Amino acid sequence: MRDIIRSNDPVLMSFVAVLLRDAGLTAILADQNMSVLEGSVGILPQRMLVAVDDWEQAARVLREADLGAWIVE
Repeated sequence: MRDIIRSNDPVLMSFVAVLLRDAGLTAILADQNMSVLEGSVGILPQRMLVAVDDWEQAARVLREADLGAWIVE
């Protein structure tokens, strides 16, 4: 698995998950429960992970949705 996006914006992460799912890609939201450890202040970003083999296609999907600035290279 490889990071495609890191953010502490739950709306963005939800949108990215839907975009990737609609493109037929499997994505996993990691670090979702880290807010319990950090006290819910939002300093630890969540990570959206995709399979290494799917990373290029996922990046293309996000660029087409004008989210290219968020992609973790």
